[in-house]
Amino acid sequence: MSLENLNKLVKEGETEDAKVLAQQLLQDGIDPLKMIETLTQTMARVGDLFAKLEIFLPEIMLCGEALTGVVDILSPYLDASGGREIKGKVVIGVVKGDLHEIGKNIVKLILETNGFVVKDLGYDVDSLTFIKEAEAMKADFIASSSLMTTTMPGQLEIIEILKSKGIRDQFKVVIGGAPTSQEWADKIGADLYCAHAKSAPEKFPAVLDNK
Repeated sequence: MSLENLNKLVKEGETEDAKVLAQQLLQDGIDPLKMIETLTQTMARVGDLFAKLEIFLPEIMLCGEALTGVVDILSPYLDASGGREIKGKVVIGVVKGDLHEIGKNIVKLILETNGFVVKDLGYDVDSLTFIKEAEAMKADFIASSSLMTTTMPGQLEIIEILKSKGIRDQFKVVIGGAPTSQEWADKIGADLYCAHAKSAPEKFPAVLDNK
């Protein structure tokens, strides 16, 4: 059994089999970070298939569940592998009315493996919930994803609520998702736009440095 088999199981949404294989690969001495990096590439390919309508929401959800299961297995080993510096705390989720998680899951995975503490709120998240969870966590970032143009206003609403509560300066607001853009980020006053998940580990600390 190999990383290729693990990728196949995750892609096919075989959560329990993927978890068993991940544990076996760890016992065989496979570097957990290498597994994460490989799975990140797999999830990116799955995201591309979804964007091309070659797979659909049920497959995406199963794949995401399998990915989460494997990450749960790997997380303790990643944490124990080198006393990583905590670079920041992030609350992340998909805005109200939107069920698409693939991009958010990839960003979460990449951030966690690069020294960030991430609380995943899931999908269809109310704007006020983002803020309440960020306050409870004492987060540095509020990151929201939107796949549909009809749900993009939820990203603006997060910022408007922060302003109304007088706490806009306490959090860096990050947006992403297929229909979003730097122009949209500028229009709503977001601190950061992430077009690609792989850029997140570099962009997030840079925003904090400018705090």
